[in-house]
Amino acid sequence: MLVPCLRVAVLSCLCAAIGGCYYLQAAHGQYELMRAREPIDEVLDARATPPGLAHRLRLVEQARDFSVSELGLPDNDSYRTYADIGRDYVVWNVFAAPEFSLEAKTWCFPVAGCVGYRGYFSEASAHREANELAAHGDDVAVIGVAAYSTLGRFSDPVLNTMMRWGDVELVAVMFHELAHQLIYVKGQTTFNESFATAVEEFGIERWLAAHGSEKELADYRAGKALRQELSLLAEAAGTDLQAIYKADIPADRMREQKRDRFARLGADMHDAFTRAGRESPAWLDGGLNNARLASLAMYTGRLDEFRALLADCNDDLPCFYDKVRQLARDL
Repeated sequence: MLVPCLRVAVLSCLCAAIGGCYYLQAAHGQYELMRAREPIDEVLDARATPPGLAHRLRLVEQARDFSVSELGLPDNDSYRTYADIGRDYVVWNVFAAPEFSLEAKTWCFPVAGCVGYRGYFSEASAHREANELAAHGDDVAVIGVAAYSTLGRFSDPVLNTMMRWGDVELVAVMFHELAHQLIYVKGQTTFNESFATAVEEFGIERWLAAHGSEKELADYRAGKALRQELSLLAEAAGTDLQAIYKADIPADRMREQKRDRFARLGADMHDAFTRAGRESPAWLDGGLNNARLASLAMYTGRLDEFRALLADCNDDLPCFYDKVRQLARDL
């Protein structure tokens, strides 16, 4: 295997050959992230480690062992180290879709295959890419990401960007990202994200049953119900928008109907957050468009199918994973 610095050199040559620097920034960003890693045991032993961070890292160690013994997720060096990268997000993903379509633009990469977003380690670079796409008429969204998976190609660290979450969300995202290392199909973003979300949901239910309080479990289920409501609202809006985009009407009229439908979706989502006693996220204020809707669908588009598969297996994970692998072979 190439060492990180050699990877940077090789990818620099590739950038020169293909006339772009995207892979160079990706290689450099990954190298900097890997260089910042420290074994969690060493961080816990260090006197300078704040008590709050030490508590969270002990939780990570416990949940990481649980992910192997109880969920059958990969037993490797991922999430056995910690890295403070000094910023709020590790990458910023750019999503794009045509003005009158919910079909996400895709980018293709050697390891991940074709996916419906493009990630940047620099927020400014992500916004430059989004501005270029918007200048060509696309709807765009730039979304900060606090954690991601290299699909087992590297030993992914726990990041400081993940530490602002509550305990349950921290554990849930770790289960989600490890699920990508277990089963991943190139070019099938919705399949991959929906599968990982199903594993995350089941894993958290089992984790909280063993280690959580009744309040934590109730809070998690309330959040899950809210996410389900938001998903249904987005799905209904998507159906309406597809009908609008297929209609034989002038572009100005189509644009007006699109704007009105997104405004209604935003209001409905605000109401859902209010009823749940939660604050609406900032992206709801003027941030809804085709690209944002496409990004939401990637995580839930096949979620019900995977939930049903798990139920058919009576919550037996080896059975579930086998059925998912069969589905993956048929794609």
